[in-house]
Amino acid sequence: MLEIRFHGRGGQGSVTAAEILAIGAFRDGKYSQAFPSFGVERRGAPVQAFCRIDEKLIRLRCQIYEPDVVVVQDATLISDVDVTAGLKRDGIVLINSAKTPEEFHLDGLVKTVDATRLALESLGRPIVNTVMLGALAKLGIVSLDSIVEVVGMRFKGELGEKNIAAVKKAFEELPI
Repeated sequence: MLEIRFHGRGGQGSVTAAEILAIGAFRDGKYSQAFPSFGVERRGAPVQAFCRIDEKLIRLRCQIYEPDVVVVQDATLISDVDVTAGLKRDGIVLINSAKTPEEFHLDGLVKTVDATRLALESLGRPIVNTVMLGALAKLGIVSLDSIVEVVGMRFKGELGEKNIAAVKKAFEELPI
């Protein structure tokens, strides 16, 4: 089973990203689930969302404590939250940052994508959730085609087109 934990701030779309990822995995023929963890936090407060993907039925219903992948939508969270808590030894940390992976001193394989820049270029707003999904597709977590399809279903019209462009830009730019 592949377990992904999203770290973001309220209003950044972490919950939506986990849901789109789970639906994309389902479209790829896998079992999946997505769920949030937040209370009465206000916009900007740290939030977490989770996604599980497996080839077989998923019976777990708890939070993810030992993720395979951690997605950090706001790099400022790294100083406030232990984003790598429980990360598996061979885990991946995907960070929204213009910095290089080497500039972060974190456990796991660190990958960075300047999702804020890509979101501003594509959407005109710093909403990075779909950009991060494009990067996850590049990492092989889910197919690009499935993410594009689900993003297009979730966001209609011009907004959908802009989000699909953001997904594709991240897929193209993330170095492997």
